[in-house]
Amino acid sequence: MTFSRKITCPFCGASDRIPAEQFSEDLVCAHCGRAMFAGKPLELDAARFGELMAGEKPLLVDFWAAWCGPCKAMAPAFEQASRAMEDTVQFAKLNTDDEQQIAQEHGIRSIPTMILFRAGQEVARHSGAMSAGDIQSWVENQLADAAA
Repeated sequence: MTFSRKITCPFCGASDRIPAEQFSEDLVCAHCGRAMFAGKPLELDAARFGELMAGEKPLLVDFWAAWCGPCKAMAPAFEQASRAMEDTVQFAKLNTDDEQQIAQEHGIRSIPTMILFRAGQEVARHSGAMSAGDIQSWVENQLADAAA
């Protein structure tokens, strides 16, 4: 029996079923030609935020700002967690200064704040900086709780 996984391109949003034997970190989207695994979080604007919210893959958004010290301190950890989990969770960053309307809609009161979305719905949120390992554990726990 051949198993496959549905993978959604983080750039164009197209989905492909990939047979297990062809699954690797070097996958390229058949639609846009970009790497399916970027190795780092996507930078979001309002349009891209809406597209990813509609996707099947859980989405973890780091709401941040360039002037925020804790945001800058957490950025390498968020990127490291992204590399470790990108086959199961889409990681993205949204600059709250550039996208104030989205930040307001989601009730962002302090940064950094991470919100985990699944099927367009908020599953969990955490305010404050975390290490890469803590981000991974938090996301895994939240997804497990949401599935239960």
